[in-house]
Order: sequence, then structure tokens, then C-alpha cells
Amino acid sequence: MNSGPQGAVSQDPAANQNGSAGQGAGAGAAEGAPLPDSNAVAGQTTPLQGNGFAFRKIVICGVGLIGGSLALALRRAGCVGPSSTIVGVGRSHASVDRAVELGVVDSACTFDDVAGLASALDGADIVLLAAPVAQTGALLDVMLPHLQLQTIVTDAGSTKGDVIAAARASLGSRVGQFVPAHPIAGRERSGVDAALESLYDGRNVVLCPLDENRGDDVARVDAMWQATGARTHRMTAAQHDGVFASVSHLPHLLSFALVDQILDSPDAALKFGFAAGGFRDFTRIAASSPEMWRDIFLANRDAVLAELDGYTAVLARLRAAIERGDGESLSAVFTRARDAREAWSDRPGTGAAGQAPVVQAPATGRTDANPGN
Repeated sequence: MNSGPQGAVSQDPAANQNGSAGQGAGAGAAEGAPLPDSNAVAGQTTPLQGNGFAFRKIVICGVGLIGGSLALALRRAGCVGPSSTIVGVGRSHASVDRAVELGVVDSACTFDDVAGLASALDGADIVLLAAPVAQTGALLDVMLPHLQLQTIVTDAGSTKGDVIAAARASLGSRVGQFVPAHPIAGRERSGVDAALESLYDGRNVVLCPLDENRGDDVARVDAMWQATGARTHRMTAAQHDGVFASVSHLPHLLSFALVDQILDSPDAALKFGFAAGGFRDFTRIAASSPEMWRDIFLANRDAVLAELDGYTAVLARLRAAIERGDGESLSAVFTRARDAREAWSDRPGTGAAGQAPVVQAPATGRTDANPGN
């Protein structure tokens, strides 16, 4: 395992205002009853740091924008004490070495380093999977022989149904150790060099607890994300995937499609030469990771197709109105859309960094008869 100095390399916090384009952008998720802070769990022996969340070891699988920003945010919050360590695991030596060099993680190894991975997972409190969702099953398969019973595994994936299915297949009877989650934050840039300690400030994080989860474990993951400055909410996996197909996945698809459509035109260079603010705003998220978004669309296929069909129907109506010169119909759609957009943006705390609407929350996992266990 490679090790390096502790400390955080802070990126420009203003870049956080670019919005959500990396790990999955979108409006707020459903808010349920607050989860208890992890320091309320009986039997907690780790000295409390910062806001009350503390740990001995966190392992981040995929130390890029999302995983790296989590590490930096926990450092900023004072959660990384003298006896705490953050370990990174990645696919390439170059990426994990860079994470150590920047002080994002304290030590690191690659997934193919069996001894290093076993050492990384030894004594881990929490393991975060911050890799493309299609890799979930393979990562869990590799980790399972070294995964201890006290370790909580969580993820940062933009889809939940497929991730939960992969976790059930890989972990079997131990699936209760897996607490599904999704931080709604990102940037156009990817990789650990893009990580920001402020990425999660005011952002929404959706937890989709399983019936098999221990209540204490869900509370622990909740406390970790709150320590980064995020707001935590709960949804079912089906509700999550439907919501984000609409407000995150479809917008990314449309952004990629518009750029691709212009590239196919014979005068593409001319069009790009005169593109300005509107084009820049609409296509900003087309700069996101192609690998990650490929996996998201395939994983959330049914929900995305349903939203795409609905959008296509609206486009067909608009096309027909343009063809017949029906300005009144166009004005009606545009006015309705403008008013809704303004009402949404004028709400206090709106957007990726905003407060989610309140809906009935699903169950949050079982509560042990003995909360001290």
C-alpha cells in the first residue's frame, strides 16, 4: 500500500456553484424523519471529533471527484483524528498515487493488489463505493473475502435498483451490511484533482435503506454525509430511480444528444464557432464522464425510456405547432414552462443545494433489540 502525508488540498470552492453534473445532478429528493446522529449509538467507543461523526478507518473505492470530495470534506469537518485513517482503492497506480500525493487519502492500493486490499479492509468502519454503478458487483465480489462483519458498505451511485440487486447477488445473507446512498453533487470535471472539500455543502444525499439494514448502520452513513455539509433524505429505490430519471438522467441524455447532433452536421465548426451562453448552459453537463453515464442509462433503462417517451411526445406537439404556425400553442407551453421554472428557482434553498420536498419516508431498516450491539 502507498502512504503519504495527512492533510487536504482544497480546490476552489466557487467551482461548486457550477451545479451537479458529475455523479448525477437533480432536484432534491424526498425528506423523511431525521436519522439519529451516530454519536447517539450506544456502545460507540471511538472518540468523537468535529460534528460528532468519527471513525477509525474509511475505505474509499474510487478516489475521484465523489470519493475524493468526501475525504476532503471529512478532513475539513475535523472528523479525521490522530487515530483515524482514510484509505483509497483504485484501478490504477497513477490514480491512487495522485490521491496520496494530494493528501486526500493517507494510503492507497489497487484492486488487483490482494494483500493491499485485505490490509485496507482490515478494521474498516465504512467502505464507500464511488465507482461507476456497473462495477458494483465486481467490486463487492473482490472485497467479500476480506470484508469483516462490523464493516458498513455504502455507495454513491446514481441508480439504486441495479446497485441493490448487485449487492444482494454478491453479499447474499450479508446484504444487511450494505446501505445504498446517492449524493446529489458533481462537477463537469472528474478525477481526484477535481475533488472539492465544499462539494457537498448544502447538497442533498438520498439514502435508500434496505429492510435488512441495522438502524445503527443507516444512522452511521447518515451522520457521515451530514458531516460533509450535506442534507440527508430517504426514498425507496424505485422512487429514487424514477425521480432521477426525470430530473437528472434525461437532461444529461439531451445534452449529449444535442452536441452529437451538431457534430453530425456539415457546418459543425461554424455552429460551434457562434455558440454562446445558451448553448453553454444547456450542454455544460455533456462534459461529464461518458463511462459513468453509459452505465447509468443502461442501469436505469426502463425509467429513462419512460421519461424519454414523455419528452418525445412534447417535442412532437411543439413540432406540429411550429409546422402549422400555431404561435398560441407555442406561447402557452413556453409560458407554462417559464412560470414553473421561475417558481422552482425562487423557492428558498432550491436546486441541487436545496431543501427537498417533504413526502412520506419509507422504512429505514430494522432496529436492533439491543442498541448497544
